Amino acid sequence: MKIIQTKYMRLSGLEPLVLNENSNFINVGERTNVAGSRKFLRLIKEEKFDEALDIARHQVDGGAQIIDINMDDGLIDGKESMVRFLNLIAAEPDISRVPIMIDSSKWEIIEAGLQVVQGKCVVNSISLKEGEEKFIWEAKQIKRYGAAVIVMAFDEQGQADNYDRRIEIAKRSYDILVGKVNFPSEDIIFDLNIFPVATGMEEHRRNALDFIDATSWVRQNLPNASVSGGVSNVSFSFRGNDGVREAMHSVFLYHAIQAGMNMGIVNPALLEVYDDIPKDLLERVEDVILDRREDATERLLDFAETVKGSKVEKGLDLTWRENTLQERITHALVKGVDAYIIEDVEEARMHAEKPIDVIEGHLMIGMNVVGDLFGAGKMFLPQVVKSARVMKKAVAYLNPFIEALKGDKHEPVGKVLMATVKGDVHDIGKNIVSVVLACNNYEIIDLGVMVPPEKIIETAKKEQVDIIGLSGLITPSLDEMVYLAKEMERQQFAIPLLIGGATTSKAHTAVKIDSQYKNAVVHVNDASRAVTVVGDLLNKKSSQSYVAAMKKDYDAFREKFLKRGKTKEYISILEARKRKYYIDWSKTTISKPKELGVQVLNQMSLKELVPFIDWSPFFRSWDLHGRYPDILTDTIVGEQATHLFEDAQAMIKEIIAKQALKPKAIFGLFEANTIHDDDIVIQKKGKEIAVFRTLRQQLSKREALPNMALADFVAPKDTGLTDYMGAFCVAIFGAQEWATTYKEKEDDYNAIMVQAIADRFAEAFAEYLHKQIRTKHWGYSSDENLSKEDLIKESYKGIRPAPGYPACPDHLEKETIWNLLDVENKIGVTLTESLAMWPAAAVSGYYFANPEAKYFGLGKITDDQVVDFAVRKGISNDKARKWLSPNIAEE
Repeated sequence: MKIIQTKYMRLSGLEPLVLNENSNFINVGERTNVAGSRKFLRLIKEEKFDEALDIARHQVDGGAQIIDINMDDGLIDGKESMVRFLNLIAAEPDISRVPIMIDSSKWEIIEAGLQVVQGKCVVNSISLKEGEEKFIWEAKQIKRYGAAVIVMAFDEQGQADNYDRRIEIAKRSYDILVGKVNFPSEDIIFDLNIFPVATGMEEHRRNALDFIDATSWVRQNLPNASVSGGVSNVSFSFRGNDGVREAMHSVFLYHAIQAGMNMGIVNPALLEVYDDIPKDLLERVEDVILDRREDATERLLDFAETVKGSKVEKGLDLTWRENTLQERITHALVKGVDAYIIEDVEEARMHAEKPIDVIEGHLMIGMNVVGDLFGAGKMFLPQVVKSARVMKKAVAYLNPFIEALKGDKHEPVGKVLMATVKGDVHDIGKNIVSVVLACNNYEIIDLGVMVPPEKIIETAKKEQVDIIGLSGLITPSLDEMVYLAKEMERQQFAIPLLIGGATTSKAHTAVKIDSQYKNAVVHVNDASRAVTVVGDLLNKKSSQSYVAAMKKDYDAFREKFLKRGKTKEYISILEARKRKYYIDWSKTTISKPKELGVQVLNQMSLKELVPFIDWSPFFRSWDLHGRYPDILTDTIVGEQATHLFEDAQAMIKEIIAKQALKPKAIFGLFEANTIHDDDIVIQKKGKEIAVFRTLRQQLSKREALPNMALADFVAPKDTGLTDYMGAFCVAIFGAQEWATTYKEKEDDYNAIMVQAIADRFAEAFAEYLHKQIRTKHWGYSSDENLSKEDLIKESYKGIRPAPGYPACPDHLEKETIWNLLDVENKIGVTLTESLAMWPAAAVSGYYFANPEAKYFGLGKITDDQVVDFAVRKGISNDKARKWLSPNIAEE
């Protein structure tokens, strides 16, 4: 009989942490996670690392024996932030005494953390999701660094969601790690996936019990392995009812720990002592957790109404209607409930001396509470927009009474002009900022989209605004903002200028815009910052010092940025072409499309697009950060994300039922060859019908690395081969019109929701169409079988880059696509003078099928390529510089 030696996991910071049979449950603190803590994310974004350290210190002081650190966010440099934060922790003995959990979905961030972390850490996480080869490679690297590892119950087929799948994946992962990698068995931790129970869905009844049973199996059959998980997920169906959630966490942990779960992420504030749980509540919770009764969920739901603090039956809980008038109005504003606001406002009006007093009294008191909660991170953007809907409904009711009394006027704290600049059609972000500012008693003058600078300046003078806010999504918008700043300086304006939008940045604002305008210029990267920034700019006591500090900061940033730019070396365009990406065209596979020519899709069903929606960007547009579906069970934003998601699903059903949005698409597949290194000539039966001009990387790289252009993925004409290329445009019509109907009802929440959903449908349409191209029309991947996650990660063969994006930032090539496909005449999508697409929910681009085609960033280019491009394109040097300016390296 083989005797298996028991080994214990040994972790360390400055102090050792040994997990043995006498160890208590190990609590992992997760507040130093940008996806789990809005405050921590803000501090990291603003580079307030000293304050971020206080969060880590608070975790350790609160009893966390390991701290989980995650820097995965699209708006920060995750690798740099991870290294910097870990180095700072190493200098803080009261924090670094505990082990670190390096948490990331990106290997480069994990490895950067492993290179600097102090002591023996845990890596969170690896899985078989992308197959054994990658799993083994990552495990070997982690072993080389001497770290322990969390293994997710996930494989090529997806996430384990029942007992059999959990133990199947755990055993396979364990056998590979121990048998093939020789990974220490005591350093393996399995996250067996904790899912919600009591959801009302039959398939979820055993979620907790399957985890507990699988935990027991792992501890009995996989020697020395540990089990972990995020405990708060189990109670997610009762979000808002802390009394029930606390009991559910305690019951779940009681049984899971008995089964062998020895570590996990637990919020101590949401944990009741098991023995202190009232017996009647305990019985019902255990019935649910252990799946002991058919009616367990219904019994717990019914009982939950009697638990102190219960908010389970929100629609039926009208106890707040028994409160004072002010409390009722404040509750309606905070919760976004408009059902009784007219009734309450009328009651307030009857008791007020003047109707204006209701706005400046009852309503503003309530909105101040909203502002305070939002500023403290206790309310989130979708909730604030709902609050605004209630506020607008109340004000609309009061306005006729106010107007009847001449001389009465509600005085806002400031007047802000908002506009999307000339040529640009995107306004979701601008609309959100407008709503948030309006909630804080600012009067908003919204000029809409495609607003010329003359109108912005004329309106600003006429309305005597206090601030101008500019928004833009496409790169040409940046030049419009620079022009407006110059014009404001020429006309001696003395009001602050706010800059926002997807393509804007602190770097561009400091370098290009701030230098053109002597007064305040501030980049605002999200709606939550807008209120603070505007408040500081209009504060009569401190605005001068705030503006002076901002100017000093931008001056220093500009100087540092320009110096940094000069340290990079670039090669000539001729040298870059010599170092192009090399494809051996004598060996590569060229697939001829099954269908050449142009095709139009006018009868597309939105239902077919729903499975292709990537929901993560939808939540980001509402300033809720995290990846779908994990964001729905996030301990910080999960509740609000779920409400938002439910609202989106309801609206999608209505959209489909009413056929309120209309998808249209056009695409073409053509013969193509590269000429003159960087140009792609499109041919029909050997005759040239269009030429796409591509741009080439010019950053000086080490010898083995190429300087790429999209033209490298198409066979040169001198090879004698016929290659192929495609182009497309998809669009969703009707969103603007439907959003306008909501705005007319003072319903900004649903107006923004329509536009956000239309954007998701447009991206989904592009993804759907690309799949059809790969598997059917071009057919080079006819046997493709990819999951939704694989599609989001772009794991397919071939690419679909879009003009304006990193590989091809030149928007001018959209004109070539429009002429080649006859886009405007065929499906009605137009281009503005700045080459933005209208309707705004639209995507256009190219199709490349070569197996070696890949996405890349062009980066900066030098003036010799700009001049060369102008010659190839047949335009003036000045026009080329205008369109390529964001990518031109500083001399």
